[in-house]
Amino acid sequence: MVWHGLGGAVAVVAIVGRTSLGRSKGIARRCYSPVATGAKAPLHRAVMATETVKFFEPQRDQVFIDMTFGAGGHTRALLEAAPSSTVVALDRDPLAHRLACEMAAQFPGRIVPLLGRFSELPALLRTVEGLDRQRHFDGVLFDFGCSSMQFDEAARGFSISHDGPLDMRMDRDRCPEQLSAAEVLARIQEPDLVRILKVYGEEKQAKKIARAIVNARFTVKRIETTAELANIVAHCLSQGESAGGQGTYDFRQDKLRRPAHVATKTFQALRIFVNNELNEINYGMVLAKHLLRTGGKLVTIAFHSLEDTIVKRHLTGHVVDDVASRVPLQYVSHTLAHETEAMQEMMKPHWKQMHKHVMVPTDEEVAENPRSRSAKLRAAVRLS
Repeated sequence: MVWHGLGGAVAVVAIVGRTSLGRSKGIARRCYSPVATGAKAPLHRAVMATETVKFFEPQRDQVFIDMTFGAGGHTRALLEAAPSSTVVALDRDPLAHRLACEMAAQFPGRIVPLLGRFSELPALLRTVEGLDRQRHFDGVLFDFGCSSMQFDEAARGFSISHDGPLDMRMDRDRCPEQLSAAEVLARIQEPDLVRILKVYGEEKQAKKIARAIVNARFTVKRIETTAELANIVAHCLSQGESAGGQGTYDFRQDKLRRPAHVATKTFQALRIFVNNELNEINYGMVLAKHLLRTGGKLVTIAFHSLEDTIVKRHLTGHVVDDVASRVPLQYVSHTLAHETEAMQEMMKPHWKQMHKHVMVPTDEEVAENPRSRSAKLRAAVRLS
């Protein structure tokens, strides 16, 4: 494993060859086409859809990419705002891809459904006539993280509140070599698990939790459900947290002082690792720079600091070799000397942000859709 830290708060993991988990973990994997599941279309509210349309200002005949189609709320808003516009609907979830195909029937000739990750997009675009050119698109949209339909389905294994198999694969069974969260916990070494929890979950009790998980694996049974994992973390952190060490320490406060289950960060860390999310986000930001025409617009919606920091560093040009820099700007030494041409190329701006401060949902939207409360929207224009 090669770990690239981003300022201590963010990390991008490049996994090559064979890992300690026992399978090849390269980013690009051979994938199968989805099989229709027969599930009903989920009720979904697109987060900050009004603000997204406002920043894009969609016009007739423009072409957009929705990099995270989900249930299609943002795509629908863009299509309804601009007659004859076209949206390329990308998603790695086979269910979301099926929903995109269904929506394409409602908007004939205006939606191009694609199934895959951000890193698979260049190959997918080469299969679509007229969309395989760089600097072709008028807008790119990212809505990072899990969708509501993934959280609400117990069988997906994303949610603490719904007991189900500990899966967490956004791709479902599309990529047969991808490990589920249960398989990760069954094979991973304790030091690697500590690193994952600390970097991806920003978990201060990473060592304690990792030790409890490994001990449970060897002395009790393999961890296979979300309830089992949540209970192990809660029991582990309850020791010494209350008088006599016998308390019920199931909740604590997050950065916004909201009550959160003690296993929330553990679930987040595993989900990010299983789906290689931060590498995909970084690659997606690089793709956006090459796909957007001059004057094209980028809108990103992030739900935690790891995602938002990568986006922010790309927009501010704090990127080294197409990777968001490992350290914040305030930790960069100003005593180092570089060649003038190298510095000019490094500092050449690619983006102009369309707002001074990060955008957050309105109080009315948060009241109607509590899951939107953590959203942070950034919008930028592609420069020449």
